[in-house]
Amino acid sequence: MISSPSRPGAPRRYDVVIRGAGVVGQTLALLLARERLKVALVSPPRATPGTPDVRAYALNTAARDLLRSVRAWPEASAPHSGAAADASVTPVTAMAVHGDQGGELHFDASALGTDALTWIVDVPALEQRLADAVHFQAGIDRLDAPPTLPAPLTVVCEGRRSSTRAEWGIDYDTHPYPHKAIAARLACERPHGGVARQWFRDGEVMALLPLGGAQGNSVALVWSVQAQRADTWLAAGPEALAEAVQERAGQTLGNMTLQSAPQAWPLELARARRWIATQGRTSVVLAGDAAHAMHPLAGQGLNVGLADAAELARVLHGREFWRELGDPRLLRRYERARQADVGAMSRLTDGLFSLFAQPDARVQALRNWGLRGVDRLGPLKHWLARQAMGQHAL
Repeated sequence: MISSPSRPGAPRRYDVVIRGAGVVGQTLALLLARERLKVALVSPPRATPGTPDVRAYALNTAARDLLRSVRAWPEASAPHSGAAADASVTPVTAMAVHGDQGGELHFDASALGTDALTWIVDVPALEQRLADAVHFQAGIDRLDAPPTLPAPLTVVCEGRRSSTRAEWGIDYDTHPYPHKAIAARLACERPHGGVARQWFRDGEVMALLPLGGAQGNSVALVWSVQAQRADTWLAAGPEALAEAVQERAGQTLGNMTLQSAPQAWPLELARARRWIATQGRTSVVLAGDAAHAMHPLAGQGLNVGLADAAELARVLHGREFWRELGDPRLLRRYERARQADVGAMSRLTDGLFSLFAQPDARVQALRNWGLRGVDRLGPLKHWLARQAMGQHAL
C-alpha cells in the first residue's frame, strides 16, 4: 500500500522516513506522528506466511508504559468484566535463576510492591496491535516499496542486516558467540504459576518464560546452546528436545510436549561504531537492532530498542524551534544518551555470558557463591530487580 501524493506527479514530502516496520519502527512512527510530524514507514512487502513465529518478548515496565502511551499494548481484560483474559500477555510475578552448583537467586513482585516484574508478550499479538494503531494514524504513510523520499531525517530500524546502514557506510562491529538460540513453545503438565525460570549450566543458558496468561501451563523456550549441539537438537525430533528441556529444568513443570517446530538463530554481540551520518541537509540515525545486538540471557533486547525510540522522540520533541530535524548537533544528543545505556547493558550481558561459560571449577564455585550472596542481600537484590524492570530506562 502506498498513499497518494498530495499533488499528482509530485512526491509527497515527509519530515521523517523510518526504514523498517518492526516493533521499534512502528512504535517510533506512532510517537513522531503524535508530534504532528509527517512520517513515512517503509518496509518490504510481507512474505507469504510460513512457519508460525514462536518468539515471545519479555517487556519491562518502561516498555509497557511506552506501548500503552501509543495505544499498542495488548491489554488483558479487566477482572470481573465477563470477558476472557487476553492470553497474549502474561505477567511474571516471580523469577527463579539457578546456577550449576546449587546457587540460586529469586525475585518476587510482591516483595517489590508491584503486580509484575515483567510481562511476556506474544510477538504476533504485539505486532498486530501496532499495525492497527499505525493504520488509524493519519500522520503515517506505510509504504511497501523503498523509493527515494525527500526528508530531512531517515531513521534506520531494519535490524542487524540493514542495507540502508551499509549504503551510508556505517560500520557494524560484530562478535559472534559460539552459541545459537533455540526457541520453541512447550505445553507443561503443571501450570507455570507466573514464574520465569532460568538455568545456567555447562556454559549454556536456558529460560522458560510463562505463556497463556496467569493461569497458563505453556512456556516459551529460549535456550542458548553450543552451535553444533543446537543443530543436533533441531534434527533430533520434538520428543528428544522436550525430554532434554525437562531434564535441564529438573522436572519443575512436569512432563513437556512441543507445541511448535523449534527455530534457531546464531547469537552475537554487535554495535554500530556511530549512530548518525549526514550528507548535505539529510541525516540518518540508527535505532534498535540496526544499532546494537546483545545476548538474550537478560531478556533486554527489545526493551533497549524501545528505549531508543523513546529517547529519539524525546530529543526531537525538545529541539529548539530553529533546529531542523536532521541537525547533527541535535541527533548527537540521542547518540550520546543511547550509546552510554546500550554500552552498559551490552557489557553486562557479555560479562554474564563469559562468566557462566567458564568451565573452571573455581570460577563455578565463585559465581554460585555470588548468586547465593545476592539472594540474601535484600537492598542489592531489589536494586537489580528495579533496573531489570526498566523503571529508569525510558
